[in-house]
Amino acid sequence: MRKICFVITSHIHYARSKLILEELKRDLGTELLIVVGASAILDPHGDVLSLLERDGFPHHAKIHMMLEGGNPIAMAKTTGIGIMEFATAFDNLRPDVVVVRGDRYEVLAAVIAAAYLHIPIAHIEGGDVTGTIDESVRHAITKLAHIHFTTNEAARKRVLAMGEHPKYVFNFGAPELEFVAKNTFQIDNDFINRLGVGDAIDIDEPFLVVMQHPVTSEMGKNRAHIEETLHAVHDLKIPTIWFWPNVDAGSDEISKGIRSFREKYKPEHMRFIKYLPPEEFIALLKKTHCLVGNSSAGIKESSYLGIPVVNIGTRQNNRLRGNNVLDVPHNRNKIKKAIQKQLAHGLYKKDMLYCQKDTSKNIVRTLKKVTLYTQKVFHDRK
Repeated sequence: MRKICFVITSHIHYARSKLILEELKRDLGTELLIVVGASAILDPHGDVLSLLERDGFPHHAKIHMMLEGGNPIAMAKTTGIGIMEFATAFDNLRPDVVVVRGDRYEVLAAVIAAAYLHIPIAHIEGGDVTGTIDESVRHAITKLAHIHFTTNEAARKRVLAMGEHPKYVFNFGAPELEFVAKNTFQIDNDFINRLGVGDAIDIDEPFLVVMQHPVTSEMGKNRAHIEETLHAVHDLKIPTIWFWPNVDAGSDEISKGIRSFREKYKPEHMRFIKYLPPEEFIALLKKTHCLVGNSSAGIKESSYLGIPVVNIGTRQNNRLRGNNVLDVPHNRNKIKKAIQKQLAHGLYKKDMLYCQKDTSKNIVRTLKKVTLYTQKVFHDRK
């Protein structure tokens, strides 16, 4: 029986991997191990341990690694702590393969630990391009990983260009879109207005969702950037659900900007919440009239749902996107005009850029049967 260890370091990782975990749990030919760490075990950022318990998943190790500070040195030191803690967890669990996803520094820590312990690594979402340090982290993970599950054909070609062997590079699509397609959860005003602080929002009427995270390569500018978005949305007077930023360097800048704005302007049409569990978030996204900010949810989940998106700044630079996305700089007037244009347009046609059939089943089938190896060799393309 193959022991497959899944690493979860944020609530969004859990949401985007949930169907894969369910497939592994049902499969009698595999033993599922779950390691949870970083912001995934911090209640303000989405307590994944509670979600796992609710959904019937065990966890086999808990990784405490996050340093406060919201700055690059905290990220660097957190990565170092993570390497030590993940190394201990993997040494105790002895998995046959470690599965990670994405491009975050917490994931890089897990991958470095697994690589030095000679444990094969499977990476979901390699080969994408973005506009920050996350792209370098993503490609570093690709070079340490042994098995690659890209989410689109352009990404698959990039992974091959990095010298990975074609027999270990698979494009099965994005598992999060399969999750979106199968999610039937319904959300209402009573539920959403019990969360967070601010004005009550009627989600049966047109409303915005704002998800704007810090850009780690633009330290010192993140507060000014979020203030441009705050003024644009405030001027429009459209009901808005605003999510707090993630834990990347620069998060303190954004949080301070939001708090100062709230104290000064006391906006009556905004509600600020920390996070939503996976099913509830997709239910809210389906009702949203426009998503504003720089979240990958605007690039992937929203493309499949046809949700109009105003993507701000450089965080998602060069990432494959659908016709539902309008790109704007950090300028309140341009943000405002783009939101108005998207609201006037309404829903877009569903985009299948990241979507394929049976994504989770194909990933699990491959994890079970693929030949595992530890010594990597650069594969020259002919």
